[in-house]
Amino acid sequence: MNLSKKERMAYDTPAREILSQLSLREKVSLMSGRVSLEDMLRSAHYNDVPYEAGGLPEHGVDPVKFCDGPRGVVCGSGQATCFPVTMLRGASFDTELERECGRAMGREVRAFGGNLFAGVCVNVPYHPGWGRSQETYGEESFHIGEMGKALAEGVQDENVIACVKHFAFNQMEISRFKVDVDCDKRTEREVFLPHFQKIVDAGAASVMSSYNLYQGVHAGHSKYLLSEVLKKEWDFDGFVMSDFGWGVTDTVEAANGGQDMEMCGTIWFGERLVKAVEDGFVPVARIDDAALRIIRTMLAFRAAGNGKLPESVLACPEHVALARKSAEEGITLLKNEGNVLPLSGEIRRILLVGALAKKENIGDHGSSRVYPPYVVTPYEGIKTKFADREILYTDGEDLEEAKKLAKTADAVIFVVGFDHDDEGEFISENEEDNYTGAKGGDRREGLGLHAADIERIRSIAPENDNSVVVLIGGNMITMEEWKDLVPGILMAYYPGMEGGNALADILAGDVNPSGKLPYVVVRREEDLPCVNWNTTRQHYDYYHGYTRLEKEGVEPVFPFGYGLSYTTFSYRDAEFDADDEGIHASVTVANTGSRSGGEVVQLYVGFANSRADRPAKILRGFQRVSLEAGEEKRVEIFCPSQELKWYDPTDLSWHLDRMEYPVFIGSSSADKDLIRGTINL
Repeated sequence: MNLSKKERMAYDTPAREILSQLSLREKVSLMSGRVSLEDMLRSAHYNDVPYEAGGLPEHGVDPVKFCDGPRGVVCGSGQATCFPVTMLRGASFDTELERECGRAMGREVRAFGGNLFAGVCVNVPYHPGWGRSQETYGEESFHIGEMGKALAEGVQDENVIACVKHFAFNQMEISRFKVDVDCDKRTEREVFLPHFQKIVDAGAASVMSSYNLYQGVHAGHSKYLLSEVLKKEWDFDGFVMSDFGWGVTDTVEAANGGQDMEMCGTIWFGERLVKAVEDGFVPVARIDDAALRIIRTMLAFRAAGNGKLPESVLACPEHVALARKSAEEGITLLKNEGNVLPLSGEIRRILLVGALAKKENIGDHGSSRVYPPYVVTPYEGIKTKFADREILYTDGEDLEEAKKLAKTADAVIFVVGFDHDDEGEFISENEEDNYTGAKGGDRREGLGLHAADIERIRSIAPENDNSVVVLIGGNMITMEEWKDLVPGILMAYYPGMEGGNALADILAGDVNPSGKLPYVVVRREEDLPCVNWNTTRQHYDYYHGYTRLEKEGVEPVFPFGYGLSYTTFSYRDAEFDADDEGIHASVTVANTGSRSGGEVVQLYVGFANSRADRPAKILRGFQRVSLEAGEEKRVEIFCPSQELKWYDPTDLSWHLDRMEYPVFIGSSSADKDLIRGTINL
């Protein structure tokens, strides 16, 4: 089970006993990594071995053995399970499945020889163009917090330290080393920090700081973020580590700010930190606090049993099946006019269009890159699933040839979107400094498909009435130029090593799609917050995503939480009640179609009567339910009163409005998909 804070604090006394025996240099030696940035960049693969930090084996203190994530364990063995990217897993809205994924990742960390998993990435994409937004769960803080909590708990169920990142305000790539982010206090506390707190409260034992500045101070040096908020207000008992290489840029500022561990090597800590203490710039008490946090955490997890597991655990059949199930639950059906999907038995000749159909495209090539033993492409999955049918393929470069093929096919499947060169972690435009081998970065050129893909859809789709677009990408893809030309649209995100099989199962109808969009899709990019991707200053507003659109009365193409199924669901008899603990909601959900399926019941709470400026409504609960054809279930969702509070910057405290709250329950954030009620608190 997840090693709780109370259980970890049981090791406080033995940790203090060890601390009392250590010299200053020994304490400081715990506070940084052992891998130079140069060696890391020269290695064949990033994180090709667990990166070690600290450790005093003569005192019974294990080193931290760092393994990155979040779509599986980053290791150079070429054997780890590659799960779908976090954004797809967010689309499942399945916290129990995410906890299972966390357990599998924790086991694979141990099989790789590690003891810490830095794959709980929970930054809010303020704008969907953020290149690394594929590494988080969606645009909504509550949803991110619930899913991230499940992942962290799953990892720590296997006695592996879960590291939550990047704390905080890390929402852009190209400027991540230089941008100074600013926002007002309510935006900070209600939008960008609460999901971090939820995961810390759930027991996450480590936090990674971010590269950016916040209100003029490097996040890795920020006394406000690291010491006052994280350690004091949230009572965090674990340790903070810096992001690699450039996460610490000053010895005294970082140490005094609350940074406990410089990663991945020793530049600003080590002897520089020893001297800073000896010269009186950093108090010994600050070193003792950092060392105690590290020792206590390492003792607790070792005692719980975090020894190495057999390498056969890596990409074992159980984990691979879990990756496939995750892809099946997250792939999202956005349009299905005329029930073009699933492909019927009468569809005998299928044309696949697009180079991505044959590409092993599992997402970013930066620090989250996983090396699985194989990747099933869409083409391979479809070829295997539809072995009794004729599968044609064209990359679409020759439009006239593709149009001729489309006329002769019974159905056309476009596989279009992005890869690691279009979006992902940004390292450097200098190839010599870029270990990823990919351009990455933010989607500076816009959120739509490449012009060539748009032209292919517009030219080829009219030749075949059974045309389906499968979108590959890490966040919102706009589609106004072509969406009305095709009857079917699937969002496949980056679906992992088994993604081709999962996609084929959905196309064939062997799996009923049940994913729900973890973000809103807009018609015009002008309706999104303004972001300058290459900048030294960026302001974040209180509103973004679906809350911004609702505030401004803008109708999206697809609302947050939206996703179709091959069956139909009805909602009735919604009931809402409230007490001092929070809101109790229930509704009867019925599968009114002819096949089994999964549905995500969503609870939203409105704040029309609040004395503060608040969203029209925000997600405050969700529950995934599986129903056989004709089956119905009563679904209950509870929203704690804490989730209804707003932060008052005048007295620096949280307030619960005693008023009438509109409440909504249904299948998406769109008003037409919700049953409305009211409660009084």
